Amino acid sequence: MIKRLFDFICSIFLIIVCSPLFIITSIFIKFTLGSPIFFTQKRPGLNEKIFTIYKFRTMSELYDSDGILLPDSKRLSKVGNFIRSLSLDELPTLLNIIKGDMSLVGPRPLLIEYLCLYSEEQKKRHLVKPGITGLAQINGRNLLDWEEKFNYDVLYVENHNFFLDIKILFITIKKVALREGISSQNEMTTEPFTGRKKND
Repeated sequence: MIKRLFDFICSIFLIIVCSPLFIITSIFIKFTLGSPIFFTQKRPGLNEKIFTIYKFRTMSELYDSDGILLPDSKRLSKVGNFIRSLSLDELPTLLNIIKGDMSLVGPRPLLIEYLCLYSEEQKKRHLVKPGITGLAQINGRNLLDWEEKFNYDVLYVENHNFFLDIKILFITIKKVALREGISSQNEMTTEPFTGRKKND
């Protein structure tokens, strides 16, 4: 209950304080990428319950001659890259926290198609609400490989408490200010997870 109350109050406060950033970011996206301004996608949350995540859109919808969506590196605009580097694309996710779908701190909500690829150990990441930031984000973020990310996720699930959340939040603020760990070494964002299916 303390965690939920803290998440709710902080999210309301941040939305009010960051309202100028909401407006400015929305305008930049509207004039560079057009509509829609927001990116929405279904993601698994607590106990693998599906919810809709909200973020600012940072990519264009560009396809090749065969109708296949181009790689992230081709669709991520300069404005989008700048927005991501400051983590401004995450601001609308505060609405998910207010709704109760997410928390400020927890494992990042990943794609639905990854659910069938997790090992039993990796599935523990869904025993808590997903978060905007977490142990993986303050220990390398997109520079980590998937196994390292999941190890941090499970470590958080097994050891999470209010004081750990506060520590993670403070370190996150520092990381965002220094713009650390935004992209993997080979991709503009991060490589897709291709773990083995449970029956393989």
